[in-house]
Amino acid sequence: MPLVAAVQGNAVGVGTTMLLHCDLVYLADNAKLITPFVNLALVPEAASSLLMPLRIGYARAFEMFALGEPVDASSALAWGLVNKVVPESELDAAIAHFTDIIKNRSATVVTLGKRAFYGQIERDIEGAYALAGSVMACNMLEPDAREGIDAFLGKRAPKWNG
Repeated sequence: MPLVAAVQGNAVGVGTTMLLHCDLVYLADNAKLITPFVNLALVPEAASSLLMPLRIGYARAFEMFALGEPVDASSALAWGLVNKVVPESELDAAIAHFTDIIKNRSATVVTLGKRAFYGQIERDIEGAYALAGSVMACNMLEPDAREGIDAFLGKRAPKWNG
């Protein structure tokens, strides 16, 4: 069945990258998507290095990961990162409307369609997870990663080594 996400407020880090695994993403008009990995000297996770460029193109994906700046709801929609933006007060109703529609569709056809869409990149996702895991394991051994996390927790500016 479809995996549906509704976001209001800020989706930070994995809160943003997990949206790449969803079939339908609705944002409240006040939502912001933030990928602050670079601010912490960390690499993105969850196969997002594969899925983000597939969804929004390399240039925008690199901008999100390299700058770590918030992306507002209207930009996320224009970039193709999300399906729909609605007023915050209408978010629950918009998701309910979608689920009401999908409940009246053939579950078999929806499942087969989803398998056809994702089956083409499934091996790439497995490889991206493996690569991201190995890169992140090396990344976590770097002094800059420890400094990024310590600085964040200490609410101070980091002092980078590399």
